[in-house]
Amino acid sequence: MRYALKISYDGTDYAGWQRQKNALSVQEVLENALQTAFEKEIRVTASGRTDAGVHAAGQVCHFDDDTLTIPAEKLPDALNRFLPVSVRVLKGWDADEAFDSNRSAKRKTYCYSLYEGAREMPLKERYAVRVERLPSLETLQTYARLFEGEHDFKAFCASGSSVKTTVRTVYSVEIEESYSFGGRDIKIFVTGNGFLYNMVRTLVGELIDLCENRKTSESLERAFITGARKLLGKTMPAKGLTLMQVEYI
Repeated sequence: MRYALKISYDGTDYAGWQRQKNALSVQEVLENALQTAFEKEIRVTASGRTDAGVHAAGQVCHFDDDTLTIPAEKLPDALNRFLPVSVRVLKGWDADEAFDSNRSAKRKTYCYSLYEGAREMPLKERYAVRVERLPSLETLQTYARLFEGEHDFKAFCASGSSVKTTVRTVYSVEIEESYSFGGRDIKIFVTGNGFLYNMVRTLVGELIDLCENRKTSESLERAFITGARKLLGKTMPAKGLTLMQVEYI
C-alpha cells in the first residue's frame, strides 16, 4: 500500500531534505519517527530535495507498507509526537500505487522572502533576507516577466549537478508587497515544472541586479543562450527560500 504525506519544516538546523552521512537531514528525522512509531524501517521519497537551510510549507513525500493498520489520515498525529517541533506532518492520505511524489509532480511553487531595513530585524531574520533598499513593486514585476517561459537555466544551476537537461518552464513569477514591524516586505513566488539546484536563489539575485541596473535584459539573454554562470548575479541565502506547494494535476 502506498501512503502520501504533506509535511512542513523549518530548515534552519538541517542539511537539507536528503539523508547524509555526517549531518542531520529532514528525511532522517522523518524516517526515525516512522521507525519509532511503527517499529520498522520505512524509507520515504520526496517530491524533490531542498537544500540546507531551505524551508518547506508543503513538501510531499510517499512510502510503501503493507502491514500498517492505522488510517492514512491519522498518520500526522501518530508521527508528530515523535518529531521535533521544526518538522510536522500536516496531512496523510492513501495514494494510488502509480503515484510517485517525485516523478508525478507537475508544478512546484517556491517563495523567496526579502525585507527592507537599515539593520537586521530579529523577528524576520530566520525566514527572510534583509536588503537595505528594495526596488518598487512595479519594477520587480516588470523584470520578473523576463524569467517566465521555457528557458535553458544552465547558468542558474550550481556546479556539481547531474541532471539530464537544464531546460525548465517557469509558469509565473509573482511579487507580493506588504508591511510588518514598520518595514517593507517582498515575497517572490516562482512556479515552474521543475527547478535546478540553487535555481530560484540565483533567479532572485539576478532579479535584484536587473532592478538595480547592475545587469541588463541583454546579459540575461546571453546567460540563457550560453549557460555561463559568470553572467549572473549572486546566489541568495538559503534561509529566504520556502517550498510552498507541489501540484500533481
